[in-house]
Amino acid sequence: MLLTISCTRPEGAAWPASDLGFLLHKNPSRIQTFEQSYGVAHVLYPQAAEERCTSALLLEIDPVRLVRGKSRGAPEFSLAQYVNDRPYAASSLVSVAISTVFGSALHGRCAQRPELAETALPLRIELPAVPCRGGAAEAERVFAPLGWTVDATPLPLDPAFPEWGDSHYLRLELRGTLRLADALAHLYVLLPVLDGSKHYFLDTAEIDKLLRFGAGWLAAHPERTWITRRYLARRHSLVHAALARLAELDDREPEELGAVEENSDDLAAELASATAGFALGPVAGVGEATGESVGDRGPSLAVLRRAAVIGALRGAGASRVLDLGCGEGALLRELVADSGFSEIVGVDVSIRALRIAQRRMRRLPERQAQRVSVRQGALTYADASLRGYDAAVLMEVIEHVDPPRLGALEHTVFGAAAPRAVIVTTPNSEYNALYETLTAGTFRHSDHRFEWSRAEFAQWAGRVGETYGYGVRFEPVGPEDPELGASTQLAVFTRTTEEMGAA
Repeated sequence: MLLTISCTRPEGAAWPASDLGFLLHKNPSRIQTFEQSYGVAHVLYPQAAEERCTSALLLEIDPVRLVRGKSRGAPEFSLAQYVNDRPYAASSLVSVAISTVFGSALHGRCAQRPELAETALPLRIELPAVPCRGGAAEAERVFAPLGWTVDATPLPLDPAFPEWGDSHYLRLELRGTLRLADALAHLYVLLPVLDGSKHYFLDTAEIDKLLRFGAGWLAAHPERTWITRRYLARRHSLVHAALARLAELDDREPEELGAVEENSDDLAAELASATAGFALGPVAGVGEATGESVGDRGPSLAVLRRAAVIGALRGAGASRVLDLGCGEGALLRELVADSGFSEIVGVDVSIRALRIAQRRMRRLPERQAQRVSVRQGALTYADASLRGYDAAVLMEVIEHVDPPRLGALEHTVFGAAAPRAVIVTTPNSEYNALYETLTAGTFRHSDHRFEWSRAEFAQWAGRVGETYGYGVRFEPVGPEDPELGASTQLAVFTRTTEEMGAA
């Protein structure tokens, strides 16, 4: 198995291309050999000139070593363990070699040329055989968003018999201007993803590897859910944990990234931690909640947001609650866990989301399931059946509505349904400057129609409150910056005039 990395010296650069050897910590003047658990890795330089330098990683894979130590009772024990494509195709074995042979480069360390380690270099990476059952389009889909120009050529099953068609192997060439550490991280994560399998046992340490080498790019990748599932071999518990941690980085609900449902005991423990200080008081405790820990890390913004909403509902003395725009039921299942809420109704326009929510509700104990229901409905159309509830929640909903239709939503919720209290959360656009994965002018979610600053949210809330007879107060949710505010902004509307609510 062969991997080549080529660097071309940019025009006007003071350093020679052969400085690639410093970045890789491998001397271009000699061949170096490294023993691996599965064989031997060689590093050599077919070319090392001032204008262009190419480093080659050659793996000699011993199929016998791959199965050494496995018992005959192992379910995968077969001749396929000895006769397979591992010696010839790029797979997780290449990732292991990158981490062991090019470990310093992968972590971006270079004592001799530290400035070069932080420089984007003109790179060309070539792999003669990459297993990829999704074909060239799949390789394009995972590498192109990272800044690579992708040339993926399907290899024929047998050149002597063209009528047999193409195999599921590609000759892959990547060209781009990136830091070497980033390029190696892309290969480390994505080669096993394209292959769809790993040669070693997966445990929770794989999540840390995925997030460590996916830092700065995976959370914003359009195929992040698919990449995560493939990298973790579809192990549901690992996939969910990884997606939940990615959601923290991107201010998303785990469900939006396709995470499987949490274990109910883990969920209860996390919620109990995040809601500490919310028992019957106002939402002002949110700031302190960010210091609560769940295991070795604090609760995610999504958890803090739900905790803040529940705290606001408790502070309003709400018993019968509407979750408007409930989605797949993330908030519903936490509301139903609190016996203080006697009736909970989720409303959403998406049939698919409601089906998922219903499945989750069916798994609840009967005494809880009797208190919650879901129904389809558009929040821009009044529904008489929603009137008379103590409180309504619009959690991360308004920013998904086209501005010209906000007036209809306002009438439906504040005018027609007219609950005693309405809790609204929405992103604070000012805080977006602190998210490394967001470029200027972009939103946190592709479906957002707008994202408001604190002043814009306050102006909208004040107008709505004055129109429909509600007082309003604001609270921060999540990490708070002294100048930019909190990541999420929350408003609690409390009805002040019964006459306006009945209008």
